[in-house]
Amino acid sequence: MIKTDKLRGIIAENKKTQTDIAKAIGITPKTFYLRMQRGVFGSDEIQIMIDVLNIKNPMEIFFAKEVTLKDTKGKQKKHREKN
Repeated sequence: MIKTDKLRGIIAENKKTQTDIAKAIGITPKTFYLRMQRGVFGSDEIQIMIDVLNIKNPMEIFFAKEVTLKDTKGKQKKHREKN
């Protein structure tokens, strides 16, 4: 699970927008937004974000063991909708 709050912070620190990052990884802004909600990106997309945003410690963002309640709310809602 990706720590999307930290990723958003790094995007802002780099004076970029989510739209900028979506373009860099070759997806639409809407798709980027949906992937941020789910906290799931492909390995190629993650590598591009690491490079574009100059992320020094990607493990703590992209391979987080702990997630916040905020990070899981969307997943819980989607899980309930499926069942």
